Amino acid sequence: MGLLNRIRRAFTGEDKAVQEELQEKNEQIVFDTYDEGMEKPRRGFAERINDLFSGFREVDEDFYEDLEEVLIGADVGFNMTIALTNAIRDEIEAQGVHRADDVRQVVIEKMVEIYEQDGSDSNELTINPDGPTVILFIGVNGVGKTTSVGKIGYQLKQEGHKVLMAAADTFRAGATEQLNVWGERLDIPVVTGQAQGDPASVVYDAITQANAENYDFVLVDTAGRLQTKRYLMEELAKINRIIESKNPNGVQEVLLVLDATTGQNASIQAKEFNEATNITGLVLTKLDGTAKGGVVLSIRHDLDIPVKYIGLGEQATDLQKFDAENYMYNLVRGLIEN
Repeated sequence: MGLLNRIRRAFTGEDKAVQEELQEKNEQIVFDTYDEGMEKPRRGFAERINDLFSGFREVDEDFYEDLEEVLIGADVGFNMTIALTNAIRDEIEAQGVHRADDVRQVVIEKMVEIYEQDGSDSNELTINPDGPTVILFIGVNGVGKTTSVGKIGYQLKQEGHKVLMAAADTFRAGATEQLNVWGERLDIPVVTGQAQGDPASVVYDAITQANAENYDFVLVDTAGRLQTKRYLMEELAKINRIIESKNPNGVQEVLLVLDATTGQNASIQAKEFNEATNITGLVLTKLDGTAKGGVVLSIRHDLDIPVKYIGLGEQATDLQKFDAENYMYNLVRGLIEN
């Protein structure tokens, strides 16, 4: 059953039944993590929309202007906001609705409908059938990139995979030490190099070890800089050449790590990195820490890049594979319950 149908049923009083269906669809820990981790964005999003409707009198140009302001304030993004407002306007005119509750339902249904139309939902990692699966993690400093490497390494190990991590962020003070702490905590080996040394040499050593010792995954923590697109492309191109020369099928995933609490800055970073390299997926950290939460909609609308993981807490298990139904349902649930 599609998410839009679930949302429509929830509006007709079947919210509890819909929650039970989503709970059956996922493991209990996944359902609970989404429920608890999205409490802040769910509450913040509901407050913004409910404030809009608290002074509702009629559907006019002032209403649409206020709606656009609310959506942009929730980090939905300019392009998604315009597309969504236009779709809402067309649907309201087509249905001839005037009551606040009916207009609110149109807003939520169109948000879900456009979300389902945009982009890809695949959260599965591409696996290398002929050698170790190599995943590059890119992103600016401070977004939780190294922590994401550790958390995903933990999850892969829990699934029974043999994992190796490579500390190729040789320029940031403490980056290697931080990844080493994760390695010691999780009992996952970490390949390191010299401070300020060549990141590609660390990757070369990691791939060599992975091939020799039959590792399933190599997780590469890269330098978190975006000073110029040209420099980033040159550095990543060098790393890619090393991997392609040592590993059958080269790199399987390039995951861009973004901090959800930075809102539209995260969306801008995604666009800039996407111009510089071939991103295969996104890791959106700290979603539990923002009262906005709409950045996923913005990125999905502007860029055809799947979100593969979202951070919903501090624990290693709180970095969850992205589930579109759970995300969207939990984002709008505060409006349905209202």
